Amino acid sequence: MRIKIKSRKAKIGLGVLLALTILIGATVAFYFWQMRLQKPAEINMADHMHHASPSSHAGHHTTTSTGTSCESLTATDSDAPVRDFDLTAASATIRLDNGKTVDAWTFNGISPGPELRVKEGDRVKVTLYNKDIEDGVTIHWHGVVVPCSQDGVAGVTQDAVMPDERFTYDFIATVPGTYWYHSHQMSSIQAEKGLIGQFIIEPKTDPYAVDRDMAGLLQKLGSQYVFNGMTQGLIVPGKAGDTVRLRLTNGANDTLEMGVAGAPYRIVAMDGNDIHKPGLLEGKSFNIGAGQRYDLLIQLPVQGKVVVGSTSEDSLKVTLGIGAEPVTTASGDLFSFLDYGSPVPGDKVDSLTIDKSFELKLGQNVFAKSINGKSFHEIPPMNVKEDEHVRITVSNEGGGDHPFHLHGHTFRLLSKNGEPVKGSPIYLDTILTKKDETYELYLVTDNPGLWMAHCHNLMHASMGMSMMLNYEGITTDYRVGTKSGNLPDL
Repeated sequence: MRIKIKSRKAKIGLGVLLALTILIGATVAFYFWQMRLQKPAEINMADHMHHASPSSHAGHHTTTSTGTSCESLTATDSDAPVRDFDLTAASATIRLDNGKTVDAWTFNGISPGPELRVKEGDRVKVTLYNKDIEDGVTIHWHGVVVPCSQDGVAGVTQDAVMPDERFTYDFIATVPGTYWYHSHQMSSIQAEKGLIGQFIIEPKTDPYAVDRDMAGLLQKLGSQYVFNGMTQGLIVPGKAGDTVRLRLTNGANDTLEMGVAGAPYRIVAMDGNDIHKPGLLEGKSFNIGAGQRYDLLIQLPVQGKVVVGSTSEDSLKVTLGIGAEPVTTASGDLFSFLDYGSPVPGDKVDSLTIDKSFELKLGQNVFAKSINGKSFHEIPPMNVKEDEHVRITVSNEGGGDHPFHLHGHTFRLLSKNGEPVKGSPIYLDTILTKKDETYELYLVTDNPGLWMAHCHNLMHASMGMSMMLNYEGITTDYRVGTKSGNLPDL
């Protein structure tokens, strides 16, 4: 009897194992089927909801549509000073400050790539050379308002730059602020492998007299969080009374809660856009979503250091000044931009014209992320005309953090969950949305082109949370898909 019982148990165990194997196999197959849906054979993102596109391949494209080509929309001629930069994309082994090595993809042999600093009004020319990134590479200038042809989106504004090829970006640095750059070819893979960097446009006249201007780029390089490539945090020297402008950029996929210990501080800009009359903050932390930037203004105290850092990742910190470490405390209340700063006199926010409205509902299931229940090229684009006043309502219905980023534009935040912005006007290019949050965004369509709008958790974008804002009459001869090899959000 015992033998029979064991045999029966063995059969039951084998049955369960077989069922689990089938379930796991089906799950994996469904996952890859879903991913296949996000990688069409060939799509023209200018008219992907209307008809199939003729065939083309990377490096060779022909004009097939009437209208104004994105490729023809370039920077106007000017006598502005020219700043030339060269960036070489290549694989490399990086030795971190903790002694560990990481196999990375780099710009000029480092990750993050070189910090590029220019002045407001400069003409910027960046020549990208791909040494050995097999699937190609591009550079997207996150938050910088550039002409359509310079946006760096593979298959929409250009072909991916393949090994031993070059592409030169050429645009005017019009709006001062804190920005960053990253590859928009297979972005979820290439950004995490290291193809990112900081881009700063300094103002002609700085409204704040600062003694030190420091930029810090947070990233996840493989499985390791780093801050300007350092695993053990940054140290910024300074003496008592010095005023420091600290520009923080989140180049990772995760939302990071940041706190400041040792001194009060001001948030003087978000996403490169100035806050009007920012007040002092003390004992408050703030959430910085993927792709977002926060500029802090800190006066170093008479005694002791100031530490700005993540409340959950010890390595992500900046230590300012000299002396004793501050006593760390709980993060306290979260900063809210709804009532921060002061309204601008004469601002007629209550009488803004609305010509067109769109509702975007961000959702998800186990395998796909969606906008209005559809994913990637199945999502109808937001079609606009030049000089329209547009309201976009973004609702996070699926849960999780979704930092929604719009290319080519800066939008104004009107409200959160029906509560209007009461303080300074808030202008952003990336809005962090959490579960059950709804935001109203307002923009003027003043930059004709074909523009991506997507979650900047780039893994979510690769799973379908990516769509287009398209101007009427703008065309592209490039194609997204497996035939061309242009996969901007893989």
